[in-house]
Amino acid sequence: MSTENIRNFCIIAHIDHGKSTLADRLLEHTHTLSQKDMKNQVLDSMDLERERGITIKSHPIRMIYKPEKNQTYVFNLIDTPGHVDFSYEVSRSLAACEGALLLVDAAQGVEAQTVSNTYLAIENDLVLIPVINKVDLPNARIEEVTRQLIELIGCSPEEIISVSAKTGLGVDRLLRAIIEQIPPPKENSSSPTRALIFDSMYDNYRGAVPYIRVFDGVVKPGMTAQFFSHGISYEITEVGHFVLKQIPCKELRSGDVGYVIANIRDVAHIAVGDTLTIKQNPAHERLPGYKKIKPMVFSGLYPADADDYEQLRSALDRLKLNDAALVYEPETSDALGFGFRCGFLGLLHMEIVQERLEREFNLTLVTTTPNVRYQVILKDGSRIDVDTPAKMPPAGDIVEILEPFVKAEIITPKEYIGGLMTLCQKKRGIYRTTHYLSADKAQLHYDLPLAEIIYDFYDKLKSISRGYASFDYELEDYRPGNLRKLDILIHGEPVDALSTICHTDDAYHRGVALCNKLKELIPRQMFDVAIQASLGSRIIARSTVRALKKNVTAKCYGGDITRKRKLWEKQKEGKKRMKMIGRVEVPQEALLAVLQIEND
Repeated sequence: MSTENIRNFCIIAHIDHGKSTLADRLLEHTHTLSQKDMKNQVLDSMDLERERGITIKSHPIRMIYKPEKNQTYVFNLIDTPGHVDFSYEVSRSLAACEGALLLVDAAQGVEAQTVSNTYLAIENDLVLIPVINKVDLPNARIEEVTRQLIELIGCSPEEIISVSAKTGLGVDRLLRAIIEQIPPPKENSSSPTRALIFDSMYDNYRGAVPYIRVFDGVVKPGMTAQFFSHGISYEITEVGHFVLKQIPCKELRSGDVGYVIANIRDVAHIAVGDTLTIKQNPAHERLPGYKKIKPMVFSGLYPADADDYEQLRSALDRLKLNDAALVYEPETSDALGFGFRCGFLGLLHMEIVQERLEREFNLTLVTTTPNVRYQVILKDGSRIDVDTPAKMPPAGDIVEILEPFVKAEIITPKEYIGGLMTLCQKKRGIYRTTHYLSADKAQLHYDLPLAEIIYDFYDKLKSISRGYASFDYELEDYRPGNLRKLDILIHGEPVDALSTICHTDDAYHRGVALCNKLKELIPRQMFDVAIQASLGSRIIARSTVRALKKNVTAKCYGGDITRKRKLWEKQKEGKKRMKMIGRVEVPQEALLAVLQIEND
């Protein structure tokens, strides 16, 4: 098929604005799936996506659209997530497309992630088609949302398409707009082959399978694929398109989106953002890839059973293929043994990765407290990165600790501005500006320490605004902070899994709260267990888990009190010996006590 009849596009929006439902209607109207195969959120293939009602992975699918008898168009749609933690998925989808549908909920209006994703699309020179969804809702504010869209991208009211993804209203007009407004890909089939790897997955029988967008040349079975990042080559055995499942075809030409099977067994040989070329007629210049992603939140993942360490390594290798934003390296903990230090884009991303590892690879995991990466300037002039409290140098060697700050954008109805400003001030936020998007919708800009927002900031923001405020952020810079390492000692031994780095002003409150929470969570032993919080060598808080008491004098009745005293003394001596050799069993809930403190 001529590239003139191909359209590559994605759908971008804030979370819960109806992307997956609109994708369902597009599949219905192009007759890509039979009525029997149709279901809600058809592109959300993971159980997790269906349970939570959110898109986690970008999903490519090919649709054939015939507006008239003699006309046939190929639509390559890449559905994208809406949550800020999965913005890397969005950026990869945008690089493989020429256009995007900018979807806005008629009741909610333009929200934080809408603005962020719009800027991403503009950076990639994509053609934007503004779409207002859910226009059939009784509380739809179409005129106001139209004004917000005009202010955001500078379009005219006539360009905005009103649809209802639930009923299918306006979808035919949207399909015609895709043909008319989104440009076709350039025809470069005669040039040396270059294809961008925008995603990948692992198949137990076929190895690692890269998902590609072909920009130049042709890819077909029998050719030898070569990768720019390492130069290793593989013979291609199959290429094809995505129509829910993989459908083989003769070849992929410039402008096509599809997959390549070449029996790639080493998962490290597939790098998202790499360029694939053909050894017989190689390209000499790689395609521009993606900017390297920087993890925001770090946490330790350890197998509950030490024998599962290699299985966890293999699971992370395979999950990395499907989630390019995941970063990990081996780590050892005194309390938990061998595991991995993992970097995530946010707390939801961390939660999803942990749940996928447990479900898809049948692992039982122990997770340590999440924290951010600090920069520490030492007295010898060197600067080191610290992403876990265990790596923090002694206080005497430190000149200054720098913490990451983010540029936060909050979009909220004006009646909640006061409460949200108070929340930001409590989180050590620095106020920047307030901008009114409309008569009753404001945009707040704050600089916030990343460490203050990774726990419960988003939940509190939603609670204060009754769910109406939206939040987006991007890393800005590192700034000096009055920070200290807070250690937790159980029975006199420091537990590295419970250590945190916190602001000095907050240390006492955090230490007391943590000791009290651990007192509830650690089971009672046959001896007293001391739980202490310390800043350096100074103990700032303590609580005690009282010993289980056995009534050794129960068998004594009447008679002289000296017999009872002898038994009590004997019990006391035994408890002293137990204290010397006793080790305390700490449950997984106790290791996550820091998170529970933040949520209280």
